[in-house]
Amino acid sequence: MDCRIIKTPGEGTLAILNRRKGSGPKAALEVSDAVGLVQGKLIEMVCAADIAEKAVGVTVEDIRGSCPQNMIMLAIFGDTASVESALDEIKRKEKEHKW
Repeated sequence: MDCRIIKTPGEGTLAILNRRKGSGPKAALEVSDAVGLVQGKLIEMVCAADIAEKAVGVTVEDIRGSCPQNMIMLAIFGDTASVESALDEIKRKEKEHKW
């Protein structure tokens, strides 16, 4: 699993994520202070989305891609502290193998 954070994402970055949103309402994403990106296997991403939502007040969206290894990506939107907390919790649970 791979994690990154983008603080103060640019308009172009948000446009890319809006075009690649996989589910949920088709309304444009709200501008956020930060976007956390998490990529991995489908089972890991479902668990990571649940952990992030339960840990702090963030919005999680799946991001469509075409990867032959069956990997997907999540975008976690919120204020910088919340996104960082969500990513930290995901990494902690993965390290402890608690999913």
